[in-house]
Amino acid sequence: MAEAAAATAIVDDRKARRNVLVLATAGALGGSAAPINFATASLAAFQLLENKSFATVPLTAFVVGTACGTVPAALLMRRIGRRPGFIAGMMVSTLGSCLSASSMVVSQFLLLCVGTFLVGFGAAFVQQFRFAATDTASAGFRPRAISLVLAGGIVAAVLGPQTVLHTADLFAAAPFAGAFLGAAALTLLAALALCFLDIPHTPPTSRRADGRPVGVIARQPDFLVAVGCAISAYAVMSFVMTAAPLAMVMHHHHRDSAVLGIQWHVLAMYGPSFVTGSLIARFGTERIVAAGLLLLVGCALVALSGTTIAHFWIALILLGVGWNFGFIGGTALVTATYRPEESEKVQALNDFLVFGAVAIASFSSGEVLAFGSWNLLNLVVLPVVSLCLMALLWRISRRRRPA
Repeated sequence: MAEAAAATAIVDDRKARRNVLVLATAGALGGSAAPINFATASLAAFQLLENKSFATVPLTAFVVGTACGTVPAALLMRRIGRRPGFIAGMMVSTLGSCLSASSMVVSQFLLLCVGTFLVGFGAAFVQQFRFAATDTASAGFRPRAISLVLAGGIVAAVLGPQTVLHTADLFAAAPFAGAFLGAAALTLLAALALCFLDIPHTPPTSRRADGRPVGVIARQPDFLVAVGCAISAYAVMSFVMTAAPLAMVMHHHHRDSAVLGIQWHVLAMYGPSFVTGSLIARFGTERIVAAGLLLLVGCALVALSGTTIAHFWIALILLGVGWNFGFIGGTALVTATYRPEESEKVQALNDFLVFGAVAIASFSSGEVLAFGSWNLLNLVVLPVVSLCLMALLWRISRRRRPA
């Protein structure tokens, strides 16, 4: 009996490894659409608009698209399965990139926003790759499966910006159209790679989730602090990252330097993922979240100290690592506030709150940069992160009090 179980585990993990390879490949290809849009959407809008304060709206549309796509992605894959669901998501992203490219040809800002919204919607499917990696994996292989799929994000962090550098000027009359078409090609290749995914489809059950009302869960102090940390990390990252390429160009740096800055930023976002879990296990979730928030403070201080390329790049790297520690740690804190049967509704609430805040931050960054300055934008970061740090310290002291 034991030998048969061991043999089954080996077979399951062989399938899981094949699926991980497919998902990592698709993540490297399809995930490249995000850094391509991070690097180009605001700059493309800047060229199309007379009112430059709206230049970050396309990136806001991207974030809103991701928020809007999270629940439909989960429901669609629950209904039709992982493989067709993921392929459908990649095709939506491909369509969005084609619309963005067309917007540069016809000089239509609204069409650019529609395109980035659809690419963001497709990005919600990419975020599900790491969960799909565990579907056919044994319990012992699941952490490794997630890490390997996240490696695709690191490849995307390089592949996306490099695509921009080599294709942005492909069409002289339509700047950035080539970059958007490059994103379309990459997501189309991701859809082809996903044809090899082998995850059995489990039809949805009729069982209703039990547990406490979501309002009761959301009023827990621990939940409020945990979600606050996740929101602070993600919203601050979006607030600064969205404006950074524009700020670099406004400070007379070459566009390619801005693109490479985004490349280093995205690498810093995903690179630490291989060790963040181990650091949390060793030092505790609260300390890692605090370290992430302090790195965000460091990002603001570096950005305030100068506007050379080095200042921008170092700030963006600190911003990426700070996001990684703060957001992953904050998410881990959220998971400790609900029971297993409450997971779906609490995760949905968490995503709604986080991406809603990120959308506001992304939109407002353009306004602050246009009517204020790069320095003012970074000064805003300091009180936001400080409030979150104080709430986290309150949580730690509260938990250490004797009952």
